[in-house]
Amino acid sequence: MRVLHTADWHIGQTLNGWSREHEHFIFLKNLCELIVRERVDALLVAGDVFDGINPSGEAQRMLYGAIADLLRTNPRLQIVMTAGNHDPAQRLEAPEAVLNSLGVHVLGTLRRNGHDVDIGRHLIPLLDSSGATRAHVLAVPFLRQADLPGLQLGAEGGPEPAVTAAVRTLHLAMTDAAITRAKGLPVLAMGHLTCAGGLESDGAERRILIGGEHAVPPDIFPPELAYVALGHLHRPQSLDAGRVRYSGSPFPLSAAEIDYDHGVTLLDLSEGIVPRHIPLPRPVPMYRLPAFGAKTLAEVTAELAALSLNPNAQRNAQPFVYLSLLADRPASQLAVEIDAVIEGQPLRLAGLSITRSDTDASPEIRPPTLGETTPEALFQTAFQQVHGLEPTTAHLAAFRDALSEI
Repeated sequence: MRVLHTADWHIGQTLNGWSREHEHFIFLKNLCELIVRERVDALLVAGDVFDGINPSGEAQRMLYGAIADLLRTNPRLQIVMTAGNHDPAQRLEAPEAVLNSLGVHVLGTLRRNGHDVDIGRHLIPLLDSSGATRAHVLAVPFLRQADLPGLQLGAEGGPEPAVTAAVRTLHLAMTDAAITRAKGLPVLAMGHLTCAGGLESDGAERRILIGGEHAVPPDIFPPELAYVALGHLHRPQSLDAGRVRYSGSPFPLSAAEIDYDHGVTLLDLSEGIVPRHIPLPRPVPMYRLPAFGAKTLAEVTAELAALSLNPNAQRNAQPFVYLSLLADRPASQLAVEIDAVIEGQPLRLAGLSITRSDTDASPEIRPPTLGETTPEALFQTAFQQVHGLEPTTAHLAAFRDALSEI
């Protein structure tokens, strides 16, 4: 029996206003072909299916169209999908009754029967091609504070932080119940969180905080679990000797991920559940110029010309480019000049930063206290310092949306 572990699709993501629908379409097509080629019996999607809590109609159609294509290609395929911190949990599981009848299990929230977790809903048998149960998956969606009863934030005196202790207690109870029901068959778990020791993508993943805690140790997952399929960190990586693994995102979602070996993870249950990384072709190239630091406009223009971009590429297939310029003249002038350089080029600008040289640094000024400013004012100041430009109305709208989620 073969199980494919994926995560962090982020359907509906845009990059500097550019849609990434074309890349998602290619990824889902490649995923379908891979499932057929590798004779996959079950597909696990460990959270962040969508990029935001209010996915567009197009994003939802893409997801459900992909599910339909997967099942047409392989009618026996089982799909287990859990919500991540980006997902609209209740909306994701709303069509649960219909999807369950097709062998698709969607778990957006943690369900309880009184005090205990409804293990019958969260423990899903995995069937091989003959219809025999070969393993079970313990599907745990992104956990929120309300999912951790008895949690006392700020409690001190215990052997570990209060949130870590509460998460450990929850997983231990769920694992004990799952192992009892599994009757000797392997139990694979799913989760969406940050494990200590995992390498994060700067600027790409939101830091999940409960009570000020950001990461939990991988040993919160009891050793009785044969494998833990995680989502949230976009770099493919393994912890605990490969038993705990992030499959990573299917393609770069930010400049920090350009050098990642994006792909999916294949588990062959007949071979002792040893995870195998399968790289995926990158749907659209992504570049950072320069690769490190910042350079003058002339130097960056030369690097851009050296890329030899395809002039015939369709707009939605043109590469994304991040540019970092050294401010050897006023930032507003540089912004106009770079617009002229890239106009008509077969590329899409993913981000522009303008960095002042050290010699132009202003003397240190005492930062305002929280009583003297507002979050939006701080954002505007930080944006100006990083990019050398005032934030546009689109940037302000995005900040206000993010602020409203806190």
